[in-house]
Amino acid sequence: MARDSKSAAGATPAKKPAWYRQLWQVYRLTRRYDRGVSWWMLGGFLLAGGAAFASTFVIGGQGVLAIVLGAVLAVFIGILVALIILARRADKALFAQVEGQPGATAYALQQIRRGWRVEQEPVAVDPKTRDLVFRAIGKPGIVLLTEGPLPRVLRLAEAERKRHARVASGAPVHVIYVGPGEDQVPLRKVTGRMARLPRALTSNEVTTVAKRVAALTVVRAPVPKGIDPYRARPDRKATRGR
Repeated sequence: MARDSKSAAGATPAKKPAWYRQLWQVYRLTRRYDRGVSWWMLGGFLLAGGAAFASTFVIGGQGVLAIVLGAVLAVFIGILVALIILARRADKALFAQVEGQPGATAYALQQIRRGWRVEQEPVAVDPKTRDLVFRAIGKPGIVLLTEGPLPRVLRLAEAERKRHARVASGAPVHVIYVGPGEDQVPLRKVTGRMARLPRALTSNEVTTVAKRVAALTVVRAPVPKGIDPYRARPDRKATRGR
């Protein structure tokens, strides 16, 4: 026992994969959903590298030194552009992979930048239709994001909008209908839509609104953390109190 505990205590933690292995893994995963990523990266490398190589002759003239510097700059700029292309197309591939799956909106909210208070669990669930409503709070106010077909989720979204407006202390309540249908926002454009919302609150007001809404969540939340929303049961006490 002492030997086992000693060996366990002295065990070294697993090392993270090297950066180039992680990069190769990202490329392979992206290529599964985007067969053209290799050609996009190659085209970006050649165009950017060629432009960088040609610019050295315009700035530094001809000569061995200009050729060497131009080649180094071309390789560096070309690789940089190719990696930028890979990052963007990998992001699109990930969104395409999760789009249409339950809770995909939560994944989109994970990509949002600082300045937002995001709920990872849905704040409202329709147990019959399996439609969801997620919430984020920031300087634009309260943002409710729906997940489900637009005609079906309208009623749930409006009920949550009114409920949040009653405790929002005058803060704006926005509703974003997430989905691939008409008048809906595609999953990968959710963060961009939220970033374009007009600012209406200060940082202190965001904190105040978040506290008031948190109290609402404690009373209303039908899905505790760690519970599959599709297996959740409606809160009968909350239902009788409506």
